[in-house]
Amino acid sequence: MPYRGSGGESLRGQVQFGNLPYDRFESGYSRSLNGPSPTSGPVAPYHDQPPFERFPSDRYDVYGGGVSKEDYNYRSGPIRTSPPGSSDGVVISGGMGSTGRPMQQGAVMMVYGLVTEKINANRLFNIFCLYGNVVRVKFLKSKEGCAMIQMGDALSVERSMSNFNNAYMFGSKVQLGYSKQAFLSDVQQPHTLPDGSPSFRDFMGNKNNRFLNPEMASKNRIQPPTKTLHFFNTPPSIEEDEIRHVFVDAQAPMPKFIKLFNSKSERSSSGLLEFESLNEAVEALCIMNHCPIRSSGVKFPFIMKLCFSSSRHVIGLGHEEK
Repeated sequence: MPYRGSGGESLRGQVQFGNLPYDRFESGYSRSLNGPSPTSGPVAPYHDQPPFERFPSDRYDVYGGGVSKEDYNYRSGPIRTSPPGSSDGVVISGGMGSTGRPMQQGAVMMVYGLVTEKINANRLFNIFCLYGNVVRVKFLKSKEGCAMIQMGDALSVERSMSNFNNAYMFGSKVQLGYSKQAFLSDVQQPHTLPDGSPSFRDFMGNKNNRFLNPEMASKNRIQPPTKTLHFFNTPPSIEEDEIRHVFVDAQAPMPKFIKLFNSKSERSSSGLLEFESLNEAVEALCIMNHCPIRSSGVKFPFIMKLCFSSSRHVIGLGHEEK
């Protein structure tokens, strides 16, 4: 069920986040344009476990000296366009902090210009999971339209900055900047966002992350937003009209053209969605990525996954999965 606000009305366009106990097949993703295929065996653990998981005593004293993590200058200072260094009180990854503990540097970024009525932690995950593992998302109560995202590593932050900085989403320019913080601590009592969802969410180990091991990571194609989205992991018998109905039900932007690939697999389907504008494509991915789609005769829904496609137009394409 979607989150509901104090008035009892659900957020317009809200899609239930698809993190269900059973993952559908993703052959359409691995064998066509973009992305990883699920691997057998246990998921490899994050190599960048937050320092407080290893050293609980450091949890609320990131930089030493009893300085609260909420008191840094990002509130009033300019957007940081380069990673913090030792002069900021953050040591380089692999170095030692003031408490003599190794610290992770550069894995947290600031996100500015968010339309708070239409965005939440799940939707930020839907966007930034394309560029690396999303670990935690936190909206700032003191600065409206601003959030912090802890990624899996510093490279994921760099990929996000290079590809999504200054993109438009829901009519607002989204700007990204580096944070001085090494990680985001748990928030025991998060405030409530306009849609009724919590302002903090932990995505550690979430199976919808796409960089959980080297094999998965190597199959992601990193690129900035485009008007065409690649969809995959949808029911094998899905038709174009069914796809349109899914977008209508979620009140998401409607694709202008839909191309279903001729798949050799009967386990799932994939294809392309072309939108009228770049802004509509970004908003559609934000809302519809990881949307569950029911299929008759199947107990668990398929979790539709989206990513930006390198194909500029759908008309005239005759892709067939190989």
